[in-house]
Amino acid sequence: MAITMKRNFRFYFALLAAKLCRAGLRMLGRQGTNVPGELAILLCKDFLGRIPRPEKVVGITGTNGKTTVANLVEDVLDYYQYDYFCNRNGSNVDTGVASALIAHCTLLGKPKKPLAVFELDERSANRILAYMSPDLLLCTNIFRDSYKRNAHPEFIVDILNRYVPDGVRLVLNADDLMCASLKPQNPRAYFSLCRQPGDGQGSPNIVQDVRVCPQCGAMLQWDFRRYHHIGRAQCPACGFASPPGDYQGLSVDQGRMLVECKGQTCPFPLPNQSTINVYNVLSAVALLAEFGLEPARIAAAMEHSVISATRYKEEEVHGRKVILHLAKGQNPVACSRAFENIRDYPGQKAAILFLDDFFDAQHTVENISWLYDADFEFLADPSVTQVVAAGARHWDVYLRLLMAGVDPDKLSHLPDTEAAAQALRAGEASSVFILYDVYTIPLANRVKDQVKELLRKEAPQGQEPAGHNSHED
Repeated sequence: MAITMKRNFRFYFALLAAKLCRAGLRMLGRQGTNVPGELAILLCKDFLGRIPRPEKVVGITGTNGKTTVANLVEDVLDYYQYDYFCNRNGSNVDTGVASALIAHCTLLGKPKKPLAVFELDERSANRILAYMSPDLLLCTNIFRDSYKRNAHPEFIVDILNRYVPDGVRLVLNADDLMCASLKPQNPRAYFSLCRQPGDGQGSPNIVQDVRVCPQCGAMLQWDFRRYHHIGRAQCPACGFASPPGDYQGLSVDQGRMLVECKGQTCPFPLPNQSTINVYNVLSAVALLAEFGLEPARIAAAMEHSVISATRYKEEEVHGRKVILHLAKGQNPVACSRAFENIRDYPGQKAAILFLDDFFDAQHTVENISWLYDADFEFLADPSVTQVVAAGARHWDVYLRLLMAGVDPDKLSHLPDTEAAAQALRAGEASSVFILYDVYTIPLANRVKDQVKELLRKEAPQGQEPAGHNSHED
């Protein structure tokens, strides 16, 4: 169980200091969303265990998709005018959660709102869930991630199993055997996407972290694998199998997903039909239904969801697309999904890759092993007309692209990220993808504007620029 502690002088001193810090930052016109929490935990190490929690807490964790899912959930709560707060504008580690609690409590620590929704970094469970027990906890999936933090998903499973409090109701991905196996004694609900056209028994991905039965160690038999270890499997030796979904995505077509939800079948809107986005919407539906909202009400609110453009955004210039697509740095699974999305996008495509870790790139030092776990082979598709790799590790990315079978004539690489658009042969593609890390959004937007200017110069004279639309993946 999460540790609960009495409030003492040290706690009140830390809370007052953090409140004053937050007020000072706001007077200076600075966000500083993480700083008050950093100060509070510096002054009172177990601050999260002492500050009163709201009446109800909903947590969202997992390797990929948690920000998108949290935004979807919060948009639905906003639509129905729930009185809640969240860490949407802060960080998802302990200091960000503390900052959100500080911002929405009185001088004595009493919460001002009855509900909190927190995006929670899975690696930080020992610093958050050890002190704060949510009423509902969603886990989107568990994959290997940055080699600096959590390259081994079994390590993350162990952290969550240790620190998710007993009794917390879980909402889990039934198509991810690692995720589905979390805290087996806790109450739970599962979401699952039924077999879709194109789902097969094989998987083209390099990384496959679930090969044997977690109960007896025998080789698993797969009914189908969508990507990596996402799919449905069973053990021929002991009978272990992927659990059935309480919330099942039945079909995906024309921007809608039909979901069987609490005995009802209801269509839900999809920002786009990429597989990871389908799972994001499905997991948000499951969490909101477990929270107590009727499926039809969830669907109605999702029609009005405003999707953040920091994950995926499309803009049109003279009939051609410029697409911003997040590809989390040093995360081979997230990058593989982005590469596959490029391959599957209609028409001829070019891609600009900013794959260096933002912080490592400042010193041109980076562990490049993850490049060989990422499926660059998707970019060897004939529909990809050019790939431009830019950044401190451009030679390493160039080598990996060559090893993936990408035609050398389609490759350009350079150290200067700001000059990436100049290397683009814009006339060869109907769409240009810009892949970027979560910390390089300003760079991606600058290059996007440069690419748009290139496309405008190539357009016939007198043709008016088209509008733009955006979606999130």
